Amino acid sequence: MRVLVTGGSGFIGRSVLEELLIRGHEVVSLDLVEPSITVPFVIGDVRDPETLRNVAEGVDAIVHLAAIVSAVEAMERPVDTFRTNVEGTLNVAEAARREGAKVIYASSVAVYGEPKVLPVSEDHPVHPTNVYGSTKLAGESLLLGYSGSYGLPVTSLRFFNVYGPHMKPGPYAGVIYRFLERIRDGKPLRIEGDGRQTRDFVYVGDVARAVVLALESDATGVYNVGTGREISILDLARLLFDLTGRDTGLEFAPPRPGDIRRSRADISKIRGLGWEPSIDLERGLRRTIEWFGL
Repeated sequence: MRVLVTGGSGFIGRSVLEELLIRGHEVVSLDLVEPSITVPFVIGDVRDPETLRNVAEGVDAIVHLAAIVSAVEAMERPVDTFRTNVEGTLNVAEAARREGAKVIYASSVAVYGEPKVLPVSEDHPVHPTNVYGSTKLAGESLLLGYSGSYGLPVTSLRFFNVYGPHMKPGPYAGVIYRFLERIRDGKPLRIEGDGRQTRDFVYVGDVARAVVLALESDATGVYNVGTGREISILDLARLLFDLTGRDTGLEFAPPRPGDIRRSRADISKIRGLGWEPSIDLERGLRRTIEWFGL
């Protein structure tokens, strides 16, 4: 297939491009910056409908990853987040409708909000507790509407906490990157809240395989992409100390507004497509630590 990947220069985008190439697909990346691997690319913004129309011409599918993905950044920049995550998704839907292209949409565990039961299945009520989750749910709803109105084939993948090599640095980096950065610098790991909140961390290579599986299958609808296992942030910190051989200590800060207490995916639905996470947390962290240079 000829596949457009929006956000191809991002953390997940890089792995998705690599997996698509391995599988023999023809790819083109759309992002604000040049991708870090050699593929055809267009510098552009998903908020620009004309750019999307042009780059999507002749594609069979669009993998829509481009988004503001940090809950903290979304809270600080709600208007920009809406324009990128919601209006950008509308532009993708329109481009896909014109081309008759399938859409694989990167959604998020954040659409569920605080789980009522664990593990969280796809039919769990959606009740996002932050701006980021609200915009990802709005994107899902838009694409669902396009599917019903125009027959657009859409698969929404609700990613849990994705980690691995090539994570992005900066003020909105994820917890694993921030912890490794502080271990490298000899600083205590800063934990927001009491550290007993749990997350389901899924390796980026496994996420990329899930994306390509959804692309190549006839499956539509919503699928969780996680591991079905949870770990507390305190235990994550201890595991990183063990794996790096460096214990830099802990410090605590107030919890983030809208932060959920526990998270664990029910992945039985995507298992039905033949997908299974292949990299457990310890192995994935070892790979990430090696990439990080620790």
